[in-house]
Amino acid sequence: MRNLLNFLIRFNNLIIFLILEGFAIYLLAAGNSYHNTRVVNEIRGITQGIGEKINKTRNYLNLREINQSLATENVALRNSIERLGRKENPVFFSVTDSVHRQQYSHTQAEVVENSVNRQKNFFTINKGKLQGISTDMAVTAFNGVAGVVVGCSDNYSVAMSLLNLDFRLSVRIKSNGYFGSLSWDGRDYRYAVLGEIPQHIIVNAGDTIETTGYSAIFPEGLIVGTVRDYEKRGGDFYRITISLMTDFKKLHYVDVIGNLKKSEKVELEKQFK
Repeated sequence: MRNLLNFLIRFNNLIIFLILEGFAIYLLAAGNSYHNTRVVNEIRGITQGIGEKINKTRNYLNLREINQSLATENVALRNSIERLGRKENPVFFSVTDSVHRQQYSHTQAEVVENSVNRQKNFFTINKGKLQGISTDMAVTAFNGVAGVVVGCSDNYSVAMSLLNLDFRLSVRIKSNGYFGSLSWDGRDYRYAVLGEIPQHIIVNAGDTIETTGYSAIFPEGLIVGTVRDYEKRGGDFYRITISLMTDFKKLHYVDVIGNLKKSEKVELEKQFK
């Protein structure tokens, strides 16, 4: 109470001035329609500005929930596309196929551990065997290749990152269909190297690189990146540097893709190897 009285005594002149100033503005606004309109509009503008800032702050704080919701919706849409978009001949459709010709299943997950500065990088996601995840499933982020699941527990899985010296991926140049092997050279997390592309074909900076689907792990047509530059070395093939689509330092929500027909393909191919 004493502090309040000391405050009033110390700033009494300012307080009286503000009260009188406010009263004068009130009289001016109340007695004149023009000034009344101006004051109301100014107050409305200030209120709207404060409201917009509050909404922007609230939206920013809710970005995590929004991103997770979008990722879940994206996975649901992909599963719907897989079920509805297959163009197989219905004569060969088995009535025991419970997924209606669906070849790939999609599961949304969140990255809970990641590295980009090692020679052999891995990342961990918060889904495991109990959520239907198994080894040799593809992991993508916004349709860009991220890695392959190599180990699972009940509720977590570890994936080998594309940024791993042991990682190999069959890709092709979208514009001409020539395919080769993509790998990481252990240098910059933003780039990978494409080999086995013959030097007699035309390669251009900016060409899109996509998956071939030959591995039975990654679906065909996933965007890997674009050609940054290329050079001719000794031998018959280019060394092509690829700017990766996936930003591994921002890897957060991912899509885990399972090939429901992988076992059939692998078992058939084993007979001829």
